[in-house]
Formats: sequence, C-alpha cells, structure tokens
Amino acid sequence: MKAQGLLRACLGAVLFLWQALPLSATEAPDYLSFSTDDEANTTEVFQLASPAVVFVTSTELRRQRFTRNVMEIPRGAGSGFIWNADSGLVVTNYHVVAGADRLTITLEDEQAFQAEVVGLAPERDLAVLRMMDPPDNLTELPVGDSSELSVGRKVMAIGNPFGLDTTLTVGVVSALDREIQSPSNRTIRGVIQTDAAINPGNSGGPLLNSLGQLVGVNTAIYSPSGGSAGIGFAIPVNTVIEVVPQLIAFGKIMRPVLGVELASDRWLRRYRVEGVPIVRTYRGFPAEMAGMVGARRGSRGEIILGDVITEIDGERVANNDEFLSEMERHRVGDTIDIVTTREGEEKRFTVELSEVQ
Repeated sequence: MKAQGLLRACLGAVLFLWQALPLSATEAPDYLSFSTDDEANTTEVFQLASPAVVFVTSTELRRQRFTRNVMEIPRGAGSGFIWNADSGLVVTNYHVVAGADRLTITLEDEQAFQAEVVGLAPERDLAVLRMMDPPDNLTELPVGDSSELSVGRKVMAIGNPFGLDTTLTVGVVSALDREIQSPSNRTIRGVIQTDAAINPGNSGGPLLNSLGQLVGVNTAIYSPSGGSAGIGFAIPVNTVIEVVPQLIAFGKIMRPVLGVELASDRWLRRYRVEGVPIVRTYRGFPAEMAGMVGARRGSRGEIILGDVITEIDGERVANNDEFLSEMERHRVGDTIDIVTTREGEEKRFTVELSEVQ
C-alpha cells in the first residue's frame, strides 16, 4: 500500500512538471490566427463600422479688437457618422457644432471636406450636416432598435476622444431610461447609460451593439474631472430615427401646436403655481376654438389666471418642459385630452392639434 501511494505521488509530480513545461513551437497557438469569440466579434464590428465614423471640427470667425482683421479660431471637435452615403449626410451632436461659422468633416482615410448645417435640434442634442462634394465610397451604419437593449448587453463606442481618431471602447449597457439635460435645458428622456469609455471628442459618435448596428449617439459623460469615469450617456437610436428625418426635411423638429402662450418656468416657481398657466390663446388655433382662455388683469391691475394646464392625455404637466414633451408625442391631426383648472374648477377639453400657420 505504501508503495502504491508513493507511485501515485511520483506520477502526480511528473504530471505537474509536464504541465508546467512550455509548449513547443509546433504546439503553441498562433496569436495572429487565434481570438476568442468576443475578440472576433469586437474586431469584426470595428472593421465594418469605423469607415462610417467621421471627425467633426468647428471653427469660429472672430474680428480682432485693434486690427479689425478676421481670424479663424478653433471652437470645438467631436465625432459623427454617415447617415446617408448618397447625400453625404452626417449625424452628430448639436453641442459639437453650436455657434460654428465653419465645419470640417474628416473621414477615416484623412480626407477632409467642408460641411454645412442641414438641421439642428438642441432639445435632443442632435444635428445633421451635409458634406460638400462627398466621395462615392462612403459607408453607412446599419440601424438597430434601442428598445431591444437590456442591462448587461455589450456595446461599443467609436469616436475621436481628445482628437485621437477612430478610437474603440467596449462596455455594457449599465442602465436604461436615464434623463439628461440638453443644451437648451430640455430633458432628454430614455437615455442609454454605458460604461464604455466616453471622453471629450466622443460626442456625436455611434454606440453599436454586437451586430454592429447603431443603437445610440454618444452625447455626454458624468465626471467631476472631465475624463471618463465609467458613466457615459447616449441618445437612443429610436429617438434619432424620429428626429433626423424632420431635421432633413424642415431643419428643425416639427411639433403640432395648441396655439397658446404659456407662463415661464421662472414665473411658475416664483408664484408656486401647480400646472402651466395659459397667458394667451391665439385666434383660429385649437385652444381658442376649444374654449380655453388666457390670463387677464383685474380692475385693480392684478393678474387673474385663466386655464392652467395640469394634464395631457392623463400625464401630469407641471412645467414647460413636460408640456413640450407631451406635445412631441403627437402629430398634426391627433386628438388629445387636456385637463385644466380655472378659478378653482377643473375643466376638460378634447382638442385636435394643428400645424403652424
């Protein structure tokens, strides 16, 4: 028995030493041809998608104080991606191009083209640009569905952080349905949160799923230092699909109108009004035709409120941002139910929305 135990111990030692020895050159795997499934997927997505990602730079024309000479001053830089190859249309963030006098789009092969603004949506931090004389070999990104995302799914960001062109970062969806503030102080809802590293310069670049489909537009980071802290945000592609065609056709987001002027949010906070008061209604528009009334002055000069909007289609409305968000859910010709308060009484209206006249 002792001999058998000794034999097993010796065999175990020999096996351990054999496993610890380096593989011969003929047995070692070839790194150039080897990759894990995840590495192969990441590499394939990058190779297919990177030609569609562009570098957007903006400059501002400024006149010198004493010489009065006009100088071109760099204003900002970010990323973007080809939306329509035939027309040379590029999608990026609004804040990347805001206030620019001249825009330049640089492709992956370092070809540079002047660009013009087609449409701007500061309330969604999106912009559409058109390249001047675009080449024929542009690449578009396939468009996915952001509603199919779930926490933990792999996502990839391609952009130009700190001016370092065509940089890839990989992460997962950290959370869904976040809210961030747009450059116009409107709330952007349904935002994707990711831990894929997003830094200054990534703004406007694509967020991709494992199929290489566009699922978001990288727009912001949360970081006290200004560098990536593992919390980045992207506008969902379903919002992009809704907004971009309007920017191409009209240059801005087209929303149906109720035909009212509303009190400012500052006024609401000052007087602690619950809901959004109508300052005035415009003749011939839905609100006036439905019987809504605006504010008026009393005999002693005091302000007497008319209808104060508190609900639209069952959704609470407490400020101008919430009012506009509810209006943006609808199109011209839609019928909505509005609840207001007037002199302490609740009133209900059914209104058919119209277009701007």
